[in-house]
Amino acid sequence: MWSHKAWPGRFLPQSLPAKERLRAYAGWCNAVEGNTTFYATPARATVETWAQQTDPGFRFVVKLPKVVTHERRLAGVEAEMRAFLDAIEPLGERAVLWTQLPGSFGPADVDALGRFLRRLPAGNRRAVEVRHPGFFTDAGSTSLLEETLAGAHAEWVPFDTTVFFRRPPESEVERETWTMKPRLPRRTRALTDRPVVRYLGRDSAEETIEGWRPWTAVVAGWLREGRSPTVFVHTPDNNDAPALARRFHDDVRALVPGLDPLPEPAPVEPATLF
Repeated sequence: MWSHKAWPGRFLPQSLPAKERLRAYAGWCNAVEGNTTFYATPARATVETWAQQTDPGFRFVVKLPKVVTHERRLAGVEAEMRAFLDAIEPLGERAVLWTQLPGSFGPADVDALGRFLRRLPAGNRRAVEVRHPGFFTDAGSTSLLEETLAGAHAEWVPFDTTVFFRRPPESEVERETWTMKPRLPRRTRALTDRPVVRYLGRDSAEETIEGWRPWTAVVAGWLREGRSPTVFVHTPDNNDAPALARRFHDDVRALVPGLDPLPEPAPVEPATLF
């Protein structure tokens, strides 16, 4: 996501054409989650504009289509995957193939996951997000999934919602999020040199920042080990997400001073009446 209704006039210029919004977002952050690809495979020409708007080091974590992961559960999806991979090909190795699986996809389905992952192109990194509780609570299922992912050079993507579910929701958007997001234990083990983390805080910036403290230590440790992690910071309303992402990066840099800074965003002109 690189555009949000609360961002124009704060993080993006007012009335910016859709084809220029990613370029403006890339001045704030150096990676993006491709959630829209879950609902529809974009036109290749559209993806070419994404590549043109971003620097070579910018990372795209693109979610595989819903028909592949949720409707057909990774089986009989050859045509859909060919179309998807052709569409995102302009991103090259910058694209991480993000397989987000439904909560019903459990330990009994791991063999199908392994077969699917091994057929993905070698040039793209693979990342898998699971939501079945068994992968987190049963040691045997955890080991089975880790072995399967490691064998396919794929990363296990943790979606950390522990801070969000620490206390009941207070706003309408928090109540809506409460019914939609998974409630699972925090997982901090990396399987590859490119870990991917998704963190969900609260609408309160202070609570969100306090809640990510364990992650700053983990990410700093990964960096010292030579890994190159990608971290996405969310809140239920996402109104301050770009600024929070930069604050997280600053907190990690305080622990790892050699970490490169994020790009400096272009100034955003204030809204006018005319």
